[in-house]
Amino acid sequence: MRIVSGTHKSRQIHAPKNLPVRPTTDLAKEALFNILVNNFDLPEVSVLDLFAGTGNISYEFASRGALGVTSIDTDLRCVDFIRQTAKSLGFDALLAFRSDAFRYLKHCENSYDIIFCDPPYELEGIEAIPEIVLERRLLKEDGWLVLEHSREHDFSAMPGFYQHRKYGKVNFSIFSAPGEVDDQENTSESES
Repeated sequence: MRIVSGTHKSRQIHAPKNLPVRPTTDLAKEALFNILVNNFDLPEVSVLDLFAGTGNISYEFASRGALGVTSIDTDLRCVDFIRQTAKSLGFDALLAFRSDAFRYLKHCENSYDIIFCDPPYELEGIEAIPEIVLERRLLKEDGWLVLEHSREHDFSAMPGFYQHRKYGKVNFSIFSAPGEVDDQENTSESES
């Protein structure tokens, strides 16, 4: 995997092969960050990266100067790898913690500009994630929850749904707190 842009642009990250992960593809990551750059001033955002895995998305935010990035994963090997990589790259604003994502959301005291969530595609109950985030008001005003998922899921009827993007086999559903998105219609777009 590589960092697409920012202070560490084109930097290759080599994760151990024994990590239980499925990193977001570079194509999908680059497309997602093109959308984010057009909607956020990334050096001014606070980010929560759930099911962080290798830290792929966290490094991208950190490289682009995010104010703070919190990475959460249940696997201690993943958390240790993220901590080591963040230290070696000088990403002081990136913190990694071992926790269950659902438990973290239910007890979280902070709010974020962007919450990125890439659960295992086969994980049951992922539809609860947007509900918890919105009910607990974990997004700052105009903040987004970006949920990566397989094509089997359709979140378009859920409260707070903003838009859907598809890049190859990768799907992103984007949510915003109700009433905080401009009077735009919910959209679904596909790019291959």
